[in-house]
Amino acid sequence: MNNYLYLILNLGSLSIPLLYSFFEKEFHFIQYFKAVVLSIILVAIPFLIWDGIFTYFGVWGFNPDYHLSIDILGMPLEECMFFFCIPYACLFTHEVLKFYLPNFKLSKGTTIIISTMLLVLVCFLLIFNFGKWYTTVNFIFFILLLIYSIKNHLHVLANYLPSFLVIMIPFLLINGILTGSFIDEPVVWYDNNENLNFRIFTIPFEDVFYAFNLLFSIQLLFNFFKKRKYEK
Repeated sequence: MNNYLYLILNLGSLSIPLLYSFFEKEFHFIQYFKAVVLSIILVAIPFLIWDGIFTYFGVWGFNPDYHLSIDILGMPLEECMFFFCIPYACLFTHEVLKFYLPNFKLSKGTTIIISTMLLVLVCFLLIFNFGKWYTTVNFIFFILLLIYSIKNHLHVLANYLPSFLVIMIPFLLINGILTGSFIDEPVVWYDNNENLNFRIFTIPFEDVFYAFNLLFSIQLLFNFFKKRKYEK
């Protein structure tokens, strides 16, 4: 049963949002399915390449006791599924919150202040930990994405940051299990020489920024495709 743990986490994360997408009539998220899939695929490709390279060089790796023996690009099948199942659930969550709670957002001024504080923090950590591969690549990506978003998509960022805090609740649970919470050994292990070696419970600190990089990139693409096809 242990071998199915990663698979169960993926499918469990996807199941409720996917079913709700079909059967909820007011919001009817399934109408945007093509835009969702295209956005996820376009972002998944570079992230899977990144993941494969880091796996190859031992920046992180996977415990064979907790996944199936099917490998793609040197990674378990479930790791590849992660980049489709989790983003779908998170994209769905943000869109539902935006639809039912239109005022659940920050002001532009507050968004700029929070973003600036995050940039200062991440730049500081990057300067003093440059060369640690997970920290360096992850934080450079975050800095570029946030600067681009402040300049070009401030209103999207203002809407997304509160949703991201909500998304972090299931993220901490699922990623916590993957990194060793509640189980004997982690599903995903990390070489602490390549990160800050600071954990939120069992989760590397960088994972929060990695999640933002992945999910907000998908959100920006989804907004583009949605506007282009459905909001002409």
